[in-house]
Amino acid sequence: MKTPSLWIIAVACLVTPASLAHARSAYDGSWDLVFVTQTGTCDPAYNFTVNISNGVVTHPNLVKFKGYVAKSGSVRASVTVHDKFASGTGRLSGTSGRGRWNGSAAGTRCSGYWTAQRN
Repeated sequence: MKTPSLWIIAVACLVTPASLAHARSAYDGSWDLVFVTQTGTCDPAYNFTVNISNGVVTHPNLVKFKGYVAKSGSVRASVTVHDKFASGTGRLSGTSGRGRWNGSAAGTRCSGYWTAQRN
């Protein structure tokens, strides 16, 4: 069953790095994300925007979200929304990025890739 709130899980897949950045990051700013589902019964794609500040990735509507970008551009993130969870890794480079994500919701698993474009 497809669930629209699974896009929230996908957001997690964007961004938590190998090293936590505490100073202004080269990746700070607004980024548009596209998450594409390749396996599982999630919606085919999710689109939304996140903000990176001092290497910390945030989304205004997600409370249980942890995302970080290392100075190298390596990203790692996770999010939990009710019984849904997702995590992902990847890399940002200049004005774009990409990576992989995995998630679960109500006993089903989904996975795919994500791309990012700086606003």
